Amino acid sequence: QVQLEESGGGLVQAGGSLRLSCVASGRTFSTYAMAWFRQAPGKEREFVAAIPWRGANIDYADSVKGRFALSRDNAKNMVFLQMNSLKPEDTAVYRCAAANWSPRYSTNYYSRGLYDYWGQGTQVTVSS
Repeated sequence: QVQLEESGGGLVQAGGSLRLSCVASGRTFSTYAMAWFRQAPGKEREFVAAIPWRGANIDYADSVKGRFALSRDNAKNMVFLQMNSLKPEDTAVYRCAAANWSPRYSTNYYSRGLYDYWGQGTQVTVSS
């Protein structure tokens, strides 16, 4: 069982930056693929970014590519989402997710169904 806790959300003006953090319980953090999803009011939860177990081949949604950067620190059981050049449409609750090893990761990293554990989320609000 893995517990995830996000932090770092807040209110920021358009063009600003935020850094989200997610800390995971458990001693096998390095065996989990990690991802961020977000959900705006009235919308479906959508994929933001994912990083595999060894941290290579990080994938991003087209809407955040070039603005967001995902990283992980396995020694600290943490994953980070650096968000730059924020836009009002980035406003959402951001949730951290963890997936046990799966051969489907390379083709399904963007799918909510791949992930086994979820945090409660942190609110990000970008004002225009």
